[in-house]
Amino acid sequence: MSNQRLPIVNSADAEGACCTPLVCEPLSETEAAELAPLFKALADPVRLRLLSLIACHEGGEACVCDLTAAFDLTAPTISHHLKVLKQAGLIDSERRGTWVYYWLNPGVLERLSAILGPRVTAAVS
Repeated sequence: MSNQRLPIVNSADAEGACCTPLVCEPLSETEAAELAPLFKALADPVRLRLLSLIACHEGGEACVCDLTAAFDLTAPTISHHLKVLKQAGLIDSERRGTWVYYWLNPGVLERLSAILGPRVTAAVS
């Protein structure tokens, strides 16, 4: 390893500083705190697969019987994962007779998509 020291450069004085300007507003502390539980709910392979299965069903709605059959897990375990997704607001459900049907909450998913995708604001001409 080299003992050579790099010079300290004051970025305010340096021409062509390495820092690029922001092109949009980054997440605030409040927004990050609101979004963290959503990402935490998604941070599990079973829950990601459940979301995908629900989204892939015709009409974007799936019966719990279709969801449990897709996994080598017990029904209570699947119910737990669905409960986590529902508490986070990622999915919603409705009981119809004996079965519960689940669908994605598009508003929440659009919000996540907006922060995961490019957040470039259009230049005003």
